[in-house]
Amino acid sequence: MAEEKMGFFKRLVAGLNKTRDNIVSGMDSIFHGFSKIDEDFYEELEEVLIMGDLGVKATYAILDDLRKKVKEQHIKEPIECRQLLIDSIKEQMDVGETAYEFENQTSVVLVIGVNGVGKTTTIGKLAGKMRGQGKKVVLAAADTFRAAAGDQLKEWAHRSDADLIGGQEGADPAAIVYDAVAAAKARKADILLVDTAGRLHNKKNLMEELKKINRVLEREYPEAYRETLVVLDATTGQNALSQAKEFSDVADITGIILTKMDGTAKGGIAVAIQAELGIPVKYIGVGETIDDLQKFDSDEFVQALFTTEEKKEEGEEE
Repeated sequence: MAEEKMGFFKRLVAGLNKTRDNIVSGMDSIFHGFSKIDEDFYEELEEVLIMGDLGVKATYAILDDLRKKVKEQHIKEPIECRQLLIDSIKEQMDVGETAYEFENQTSVVLVIGVNGVGKTTTIGKLAGKMRGQGKKVVLAAADTFRAAAGDQLKEWAHRSDADLIGGQEGADPAAIVYDAVAAAKARKADILLVDTAGRLHNKKNLMEELKKINRVLEREYPEAYRETLVVLDATTGQNALSQAKEFSDVADITGIILTKMDGTAKGGIAVAIQAELGIPVKYIGVGETIDDLQKFDSDEFVQALFTTEEKKEEGEEE
């Protein structure tokens, strides 16, 4: 397990390369380029953080915290601010104990997300992870508006040895969820994973559909723990944040899954989402394989973000 974790940390460090180049190298040039801590210093830092997609709210909170610490600790050298800034970013990301309750009991996990964010693939990876823990998994293909979604999920169900219900294009999503609940009960499944349609441009329809699905679950499966996760594409930066906001208007979101972290310079969006919405990022994806989807640990994330070349090599030698 520790080895898998270490392997993921290396992939996370590698996956955050673009974000690191974008944010950290900018910060470090400020720490080294300024001889004193003044307004210009703070302004430059503010610009780097906002450009790195940490969001305005998180950036202001981080810098307010930094100013306070600099004052309290009588810090004079810009370079001494580096660790303080890292600590402030960690504090911004702390939303308390991130719950993975659903893993420990019979549960239904609704997964929402617009097309193109990697939602169906993410559900497949989640199914694979749960099967890897020895859990019985039923997949419900309730995203019936996208022709390829059912086929894609079928492939993942086969790969992860999970049972698949539904998958007919144009079928009623709530009816598929109804059948899937019956199957989950009959097979004494631990987890029912539901792929739902995410059409944000038509929020009213989406809201109605989710309401119908929720009614079915409340009526047919009241004993199951409920989790609602939104899949967002990290490469879209601030757009991902506004999608998260819109989805939280139509559903009771309990967590975020950020995909494609390895392809973006906008990895700071993980900080922005937690700071702006107070919804925890629960999983992040930094590649294509099942192991590349991992539970999100804010300490580990910030550590990976600030791991410099020398540190990376040290880590590899250990």
